[in-house]
Amino acid sequence: MDFTSISDRGLVLLGCGKMGGAMLKGWLAKGLAPMSVSVVDPNPAPWLADTGVSVNGALPSDPAVIVVAVKPQMMAEAMPGQTGYGGGRTLFVSIAAGTRIATFEKMLGEGTPIVRAMPNTPAAIGRGITAIVGNAVASEAQVSLAEQLLAAVGQTVRLESEDQMDAVTAVSGSGPAYVFHLIETLAAAGEAEGLPAELALELARTTVAGAGALAMEAEEDPGQLRVNVTSPNGTTAAALEVLMDETRGFPALLKEAVHRAAERGRELGRQ
Repeated sequence: MDFTSISDRGLVLLGCGKMGGAMLKGWLAKGLAPMSVSVVDPNPAPWLADTGVSVNGALPSDPAVIVVAVKPQMMAEAMPGQTGYGGGRTLFVSIAAGTRIATFEKMLGEGTPIVRAMPNTPAAIGRGITAIVGNAVASEAQVSLAEQLLAAVGQTVRLESEDQMDAVTAVSGSGPAYVFHLIETLAAAGEAEGLPAELALELARTTVAGAGALAMEAEEDPGQLRVNVTSPNGTTAAALEVLMDETRGFPALLKEAVHRAAERGRELGRQ
């Protein structure tokens, strides 16, 4: 990973909570010099003291990148101090959910290169997926730099336009919560069939994790993998009659759930 521009000019990380901290750990593990990083956080975690990064100290005069990793409701407090970096060579990379590029352009100036990104919580263990999109003035080199930074916590994909971000948020940004709820409900169903609660949870959690790993590594698509598990008139087929029902099963429920999440994202973006 080429951190040359950051090593020369520095990187500012606004907010070092779970996601910001996961990114920082990934960057340091991939060779970014701690002295190149300045963290700004009102309540810094104790582990930061052992990393060698600057915490709430003087910021570089011309940083290569400012990564905005604060919650959207903290934006009004965190951003005013960074407006002086707008309209210049500094790239702003935002992982703030629901905050549109236009909002940053209004704060920083339309001549500011901005990349908006939507990671998800598996980034905390390096298994996330992050969608990114740059504004009109972000160069290919700057978008590539953002891509490299976000690749420290998993895969990255580029979007064709920011209009796709609400759908991305509804699928991969919120998606881990859907999977966690699947684990919860699958375990509860096993318990209802007579399994001890601890065993049911272990079976559900490991089954979902294993199936996800298989879906990533297998050559077949998920539909074929499902067919592979399903014997005619067997136990899996009996369950899938319920889950695949077009009116009350996964097809209807997930379509409605993802649509509601995307619509909520659009509403938040208009506020």
